[in-house]
Amino acid sequence: MHQRPAAAATTTPDPNDLDGPAGGTVLLRGGFVYSPADPFATAMVVDGDTVAWVGSEGAADSFADGVDQVVQLDGALVTPAFVDAHVHTTATGLALTGLDLGAAPTLADALDRTAAYADAHPGDRVLLGHGWDDTRWPEGRPPTREELDRAVHGRPLYLARTDVHSAVVTTALLDLVPGAADLPGHHPAGPLTRDAHHAARAAAYAAVTPAQRAAAQRAALRHAAARGIGSLHECAGPDISSQDDLTGLLALAAAEPGPRVHGYWAEPVSGPADLERLRDLGAVGAGGDLFVDGSLGSRTAALHDPYADHGPDAEAGHRGVTYLDADTIARHLTLCTQAGVQAGFHAIGDAAVAAVVDGVRAATSTAGLDRVRALRHRVEHAESMTDATIAAFAEYGLIASVQPAFDAAWGGDDGMYAARLGRERARTLNPYAAMTRAGVPLVLGSDSPVTPLDPWGTVRAAAFHRTPEHRISARAAFNAHTRGGWRALGRDDAGVLVPGAPADYAVWQVGDLIVQTPDERVANWSTDPRSGTPGLPDLTPGTPLPTALRTVVAGRTIHRPPNG
Repeated sequence: MHQRPAAAATTTPDPNDLDGPAGGTVLLRGGFVYSPADPFATAMVVDGDTVAWVGSEGAADSFADGVDQVVQLDGALVTPAFVDAHVHTTATGLALTGLDLGAAPTLADALDRTAAYADAHPGDRVLLGHGWDDTRWPEGRPPTREELDRAVHGRPLYLARTDVHSAVVTTALLDLVPGAADLPGHHPAGPLTRDAHHAARAAAYAAVTPAQRAAAQRAALRHAAARGIGSLHECAGPDISSQDDLTGLLALAAAEPGPRVHGYWAEPVSGPADLERLRDLGAVGAGGDLFVDGSLGSRTAALHDPYADHGPDAEAGHRGVTYLDADTIARHLTLCTQAGVQAGFHAIGDAAVAAVVDGVRAATSTAGLDRVRALRHRVEHAESMTDATIAAFAEYGLIASVQPAFDAAWGGDDGMYAARLGRERARTLNPYAAMTRAGVPLVLGSDSPVTPLDPWGTVRAAAFHRTPEHRISARAAFNAHTRGGWRALGRDDAGVLVPGAPADYAVWQVGDLIVQTPDERVANWSTDPRSGTPGLPDLTPGTPLPTALRTVVAGRTIHRPPNG
């Protein structure tokens, strides 16, 4: 076990604070620096937007007189800033500033909260809410349209389920969607799914003004920065947001201090015009939430075998929904590979993941294995994996962009996964250890607002998976949530604190620094100083998580507590 750090870092006035670009040199000393360059580092020098040196306290003395600023860490921990590899920024901001039903303990309480929110927002053209989860309510069902109509006195209302793959709406909201009753996924007695849901969401979000959208984006980016997140992968697309939403977010992030934002656009590529649109949007890839299927909670994830509970709006034997056929998947991957563009898909169920693998195989036969591997194509979520699909991910260099907080929220023998699939199948989900052993690159994210922006909680969820054989070490999870996010963008030089790396880092108030792995024998040896293994905060469930004292991007402070 490493020395227990002190409570907080003491800083002097910072020339690289929120009101200006990075500049000058900064020495951080008297703490712990998480770096592969020196597992016992206590100090770091940043020159402008670049890490210049990492080393010991004794060596730091020689730099002290030659820098522009000295930051006394007072035992705090410095790590690379986190990368959240799957975020919906505007929706996150709207959830932060709007109606969040995630804490509603019952359906009745959710209806009361909805009514109170409507009364408090008489001027909103459309009422927006998020986070309800009927599997956690004693009533065991979502609100009906009639109940919602009464709660908001007939106003337009859109309430997304926690997984954002279905929603309940009012009659007035449906009136904004011509032909809604004829769209696939329209259920008069239940939540909207599929095309009906996408159309209802588009109508609801169309009522958000540009000023409201920008305010929501700023709220989400501030929230991310306060949690030590330095970069976000925005997963945008026509079924999720809009082109204006993505271009506005990228412009805002480029113009104002805050986390970096890298945008993905989820629309199938079928020709040169689609590739040109990607460039015009400023997207880094043609993927993110390009839906092959839906979600387990909404019973729209595509499965080889039927759901264990078919639900009120699906017949027995229901196997979910497939949105893209095999030809579309293969064409998208082939054209992206030939154009040198990273591609990706949303795939949760085992049938959807297998369909993506088949598409990659077809692209490989046309473009060649080396070109496919070089582009690091992505699969978002990849929850239901088999030995065969894990092996294929490793063979083709596919990145698995996963969300461990899903397991923390819905895993276990008493969770939603078990209700949807039965306990035996549920225990196979999110097999991070098997994927890591096979050499599948993992990157971690939240899918916020589906689960919160909470990077240390995400690392904890991977290290303490509800199914023990799927656990990975805290160090592996941490690396997947920092350096892994940059590697998914084709950057192997970032997400790590070594000389020459971008100065994206966070300073943390922490407790004990330890080494946590699923194998206690490994953990015991790794805590021995001779092992040279840097420690991380104790993430044992119930232990307080670290608090961000400062978040820095490209040498510029983007977050510091009001009294920090």
